[in-house]
Amino acid sequence: MRVFCNHQYLLKRLQLYSITLLIVFFVSCERPTDPAYPNLPPNTTIANVPRDLDTLFALQTLHWDGEDDDGYVAGYEYRYITYRLIKNDSIVQPWKLTKETSLTIAFLSDDDLNKQVFQVRAVDNNGGIDPSPAEKTIFTKKTVPPKTEIVKPKNGEEYFAIDHISDWWQGIELIFTAKDLDEGGGVIEYAWSVDKNDWVWTKDTVVFVSPEKFSLPLSGTHVVRVTSKDNTFLIDPVGDSVVVRFVTPTFDKKILIIDETDENNFPYGVVRPTDAQVDSFYTGIFKINESWDFYRKGMPPRDTLGKYQLIVWHADDLPFTKPHKLPENIEVIKDYLNVGGKFFMSGWRILKSFAWNDPFPLSFKDGTFVHDYLHIITVNETAIEGDCIGFYGVDGKFSDIRIDSLKLIDFPYIIPGYNWGLGQINLITQPGGFTDKIYSYRNSDSSPYTTYRGRASGLRYYGSTFDAVILGFPVFFIKKEDATKMVDEIVKTLNLH
Repeated sequence: MRVFCNHQYLLKRLQLYSITLLIVFFVSCERPTDPAYPNLPPNTTIANVPRDLDTLFALQTLHWDGEDDDGYVAGYEYRYITYRLIKNDSIVQPWKLTKETSLTIAFLSDDDLNKQVFQVRAVDNNGGIDPSPAEKTIFTKKTVPPKTEIVKPKNGEEYFAIDHISDWWQGIELIFTAKDLDEGGGVIEYAWSVDKNDWVWTKDTVVFVSPEKFSLPLSGTHVVRVTSKDNTFLIDPVGDSVVVRFVTPTFDKKILIIDETDENNFPYGVVRPTDAQVDSFYTGIFKINESWDFYRKGMPPRDTLGKYQLIVWHADDLPFTKPHKLPENIEVIKDYLNVGGKFFMSGWRILKSFAWNDPFPLSFKDGTFVHDYLHIITVNETAIEGDCIGFYGVDGKFSDIRIDSLKLIDFPYIIPGYNWGLGQINLITQPGGFTDKIYSYRNSDSSPYTTYRGRASGLRYYGSTFDAVILGFPVFFIKKEDATKMVDEIVKTLNLH
């Protein structure tokens, strides 16, 4: 019995001892055995490119590296101090953080000579900073801002403008350029602004400024400005600017006839009408009384053109030594068509005038008015001998029309055995898309020029924005009753309101 009690006593003592050891163990684990090592700052080195104390262009690329014995380099801080040696002052740039080990720096260099002290210091993973930044000292020459110039539009130029973009009108084309006169310099970015609105920065030198960018009202004058930035981040402080004027078309009138026919330039043997007679002929077949004499008044202003839904241009004299004047004024017509106008063009050698020095047959290239706007690809011209006696209307929509022989009293350019006929008619041998042939060439069955017969001499273009009618012959030489019917049938397709 005594032995059993001793065993219980020993067991309890052993349990108490074990608990004491566990308590001592856990308490001792929470205590540091030794103090922590302090964090060592990182070290920074900078490459010898460029070399110290060199005199250089303000844009320079610098390289550096860092190391940390008890961790790793997490990034770098850099700055530079500019000592303007002529002005005798200095500017300290703020520290900037980067993870890069190489950067291209555009040093401030607005004095004739500038001392640049570049500093960089490593930052380790514990936030420690190199207390002794690596340094490089160089000298930089003065940099000047770039010079910007507007190429298009010219100051004071006029444009048609509408309040929305379309297939043919994307806004006003703005073309500009800039030069950086610094050796080693270059322009990296451009900016444009209209009517003192915010700058729009771009890499392009050709942009279309859409109508919503301009202040209202759209019709009237607007200021367009440009500037540029070089590779040292200097911005042209002056830039360039132009004033342009917008005309918003109203199209509240129907038809304006522009008379480019030079009555003094009709060939011998042809009736030589007066200007009044030509005007009367055209106002009679179009049933209007609104005509503009090109030779007396020049090109109509946009304020006038924009009132009319349809512009009719005729040049019915026969040019020998120089072309008609329409090609010289085609930019205004293109501008008018881009905003939704309609165009009716006719004349003697009228298409030849767009390629006066080129031999026919000819294919007009992309980018030309005839190709892009009239949708005519290839053209030809009949012989100088006159065998054209009229034109066939096409598809039953257009009536046949006849040449007025009374206006060819003694025309010298005729085929032997013929009494009358017109020569040098422009033929459209390959029309473009979205066009209909409306008239084809007609000559006598016995004419030797059989290849001309049935060729298109009148074309109608149906566009998404504008319509165009092209007649490769002088309408004045069509019998008046036929010309009247021709005009009625053509104008009907143009859907004037």
